[in-house]
Amino acid sequence: MIVGIRSLAARWTAAVPVAAVVLLALTWGRELPGAIVALITLVLAGSVLAAVHHAEVVAHRVGEPFGSLVLAVAVTIIEVALIVTLMADGGAKSATLARDTVFAAVMITCNGVVGLCLLVASLRHGTALFNPEGTGAALATVATLATLSLVLPTFTTSKPGPEFTTAQLTFAALTSLILYGLFVATQTVRHRDYFLPITRQGEVIFADDHVVAPTARTAALSLGFLFLALVGVVGLAKGVSPTIESGVAAAGMRQAVVGVIIALLVLLPETIAALRSAHRDRVQTSLNLALGSAMASIGLTIPAVALASVWLPGRLVLGLGPVDMVLLALTVVVSSLTVVPGRATALQGGVHLVLFAAYLDLAVNP
Repeated sequence: MIVGIRSLAARWTAAVPVAAVVLLALTWGRELPGAIVALITLVLAGSVLAAVHHAEVVAHRVGEPFGSLVLAVAVTIIEVALIVTLMADGGAKSATLARDTVFAAVMITCNGVVGLCLLVASLRHGTALFNPEGTGAALATVATLATLSLVLPTFTTSKPGPEFTTAQLTFAALTSLILYGLFVATQTVRHRDYFLPITRQGEVIFADDHVVAPTARTAALSLGFLFLALVGVVGLAKGVSPTIESGVAAAGMRQAVVGVIIALLVLLPETIAALRSAHRDRVQTSLNLALGSAMASIGLTIPAVALASVWLPGRLVLGLGPVDMVLLALTVVVSSLTVVPGRATALQGGVHLVLFAAYLDLAVNP
């Protein structure tokens, strides 16, 4: 019976990513009727679940923190490709697309995902335990990258508006890559133990010895299906975006809400994987996913759009407005207070979720 269930799970998690890519190829760039949008939504949801399954297989094979890094980088690379593709379409909306997407990713991961994971872990296990050294290093990197890339453009004076000059943009892109590369080296080589989950007694968990690791062939296949699933998630999300835009416009909401909805869809695989880790009392893995996604979103997106801006038409607006800067500053302060003790209760999770709710509310009603 169990073998049959596993066989069925293996079949659908392999079939759905392939179906998503085929559906994406058939519908790309076309106007879609309501029935097709409904089908895309179902396949999109299946692709998210399949991506989580394959990410966990790969993570189990390579171990932590490499597993969290695989999912975060894979999602971000495809997300960057989507941003550059949309920017290539031109139009006034593309000027702030990179800024809105990156900021949405930071707020979703640092408040929404972190808040949910802390809440789930603390309600199930009493307190959420994690390593403050690794989590603090990740938070410091995210805060620095966000400030250099999204806050400074609002205050620089060499170019009118919240934009960087070419020299300033080059500096921001290079420092983003350097900081991200330095963090990855720290996370995976120099201080890997800082980013591993810990027991209730504070001991580092190097491996889940009670579960047999998948073979190299199985992990390689899952890595391929993970890539297909993520391509399907991001591409199909773009396909349904006109329908989302129409609904947002009909509701009288700002265009920026579309970016928030798309970001939520794209980050669903990481969110589900992080919540499942929190449920198993592996909060450090959840925080690795959340903060790693925020960091990768900035550290890879800014250099990519800086390079793309060489040939893409139009402006590149990176500077945040006053309200968003206040939310970012409050997020950094609250996150620092959450990280320092190395443990959190449902209260800290609730505080982060309130900040996330405030971000969503102000996105709809600025």
